[in-house]
Amino acid sequence: MNEPPEKAYKNLEFLNSPAARHIRILCEYEEPRQRLIRHRVHHTIVFFGSARTRSGEDARAVLAAARADLTARPADPAAQAVLRRAEAADRMSRYYDAARALAQRITEWSKAKTAGRRYFVCSGGGPGIMEAANRGAADVPEGRSVGFGISIPFEQGVNSYVPSDLAFEFHYFFTRKYWFLYLCKALVIFPGGFGTMDELFETLTLVQTGKIKRKLPILLFGTEYWSRVLNFDAMADYGTIDPQDISLMHFADDVDEAFAWLMEALESTDREATPGPAPNRPSGAG
Repeated sequence: MNEPPEKAYKNLEFLNSPAARHIRILCEYEEPRQRLIRHRVHHTIVFFGSARTRSGEDARAVLAAARADLTARPADPAAQAVLRRAEAADRMSRYYDAARALAQRITEWSKAKTAGRRYFVCSGGGPGIMEAANRGAADVPEGRSVGFGISIPFEQGVNSYVPSDLAFEFHYFFTRKYWFLYLCKALVIFPGGFGTMDELFETLTLVQTGKIKRKLPILLFGTEYWSRVLNFDAMADYGTIDPQDISLMHFADDVDEAFAWLMEALESTDREATPGPAPNRPSGAG
C-alpha cells in the first residue's frame, strides 16, 4: 500500500502560495489573538518612532569615533559626512533615552495598580524608539512588553528586550496595524520617518472618522521636531482639516510632562470604563 498523501495543512508549498493568502492573513489575526488572550494582554500603550534613533550612549560613542576619524583626515569629504550624520544621531538620541524613561515609568505605574486596567507597553519590536520602549519596560523588575515585529530587509527579528512569548513577526503591514490599534488605549509617537508618519496619520484618520469610537489619547513627543516636519495649523488654514482636529493630539517635550498627561488621560478612561473584557476575548475597536 502506498504512503498516504500529505495533508493539506502540512503542505508548505500550498500554504505559501498565492491561493492560500487568505489563510495566512487569518493566521496573522488568530495566532496573535490567542497568544494575547493567554498572557492577559488586553490594554496597551503603543510607542511609535524612528527605527534609526540610537541611545545616548551609543550615539556619543559614534560621535567620538567620527570626530577622531575627521581629526586624522580633516580634508576628506567622506569623513566630514560621517561626522554630520553622527552629530545628527547624537541630537536625536535624547528621544531614545526619553522613550526608555517614559516606558519604564508607565510599566512601574501599571504594575503598582491594585485596581482597574493593566497596561502593557507595546512597540513595533524593532530597533530605535521601538527598542527604547521595550527596554524601558524591561528595566522594571518582571516588566513585560509586547513587540509586533514586521519582516522587512533592514529589521531582522524582534529586539531582545521583548519577552519571547510576547514577540510577534508579521508579514502583512495591515494585520500588524490592526493589532497595534485593537488593544491600544494610548499612543505615544516620537520623531520618526515614513513609517511613523503612516502610523500617525492612519490613527488620526480612524479617530477623526469615528472608526475608533473610544477615547484615544495621542501624544506627540518632541515639539521642535513635529513643528518643523508637520504644519497642522496650515492644514486648518487651508480648510483640509477642521481646526478642532488639532486637539486630537497633545504635544510634550519632557518625560515628566508626558507621563503626567498620559496618567490623567488613562485614569480618566479607567473611571469611565465599563467592566473589563471577558477572559477569552481582548477588548478594543471593531
